[in-house]
Amino acid sequence: MQKAGLSGIATDWECLILARGGSESAWRTLFRRHYSSLVRITACITGSMDAGHDLAQESFVRLLHCRIQHQNGSFRAFLTTTAYRLALKEKRRAAAGRSLDDHEIETSEASPLEAAIRDETDKAVVRAIQSLPVQQREVLALRFFGGHSYEEIAILTELPLGTVKSRLFYAVKTCRERLRNEGVFT
Repeated sequence: MQKAGLSGIATDWECLILARGGSESAWRTLFRRHYSSLVRITACITGSMDAGHDLAQESFVRLLHCRIQHQNGSFRAFLTTTAYRLALKEKRRAAAGRSLDDHEIETSEASPLEAAIRDETDKAVVRAIQSLPVQQREVLALRFFGGHSYEEIAILTELPLGTVKSRLFYAVKTCRERLRNEGVFT
């Protein structure tokens, strides 16, 4: 990543080194850059916004304490892998807190009508994603919420590239059909 917020810091790896050395601004920079996407990924996988927030935070805690052998790869991929694996463990434990359907979607200064329409659209999208089979939901979360390439998703999930592409294709197709049936999109 390019410089953002800290003078002299060009990469997330450098921010991590400074954060481990006690720099609060470096820690805040990493958190600001990556936290929201980790929440979206983990919440989508677990089906719980509460779990999503907890797992994103846990990913950052582990980041501070883990031993990193090299910094040649993508920082985002490294952090997302941690969050992804934590979300899978959480999902297996079936310790979901609050469902995504119950989550209040935040809106920025919009008219009450615009906010209501956006809330209903967002809730319909969340319902469509939650209706997907787990395997499709996971690749969809990694692609659209995590911003990962097909190749990165294949590595993270340990799936063949063709399987990733197929699952993503059918996930998008299913969501699109459901949203059209609900009248959200035409």
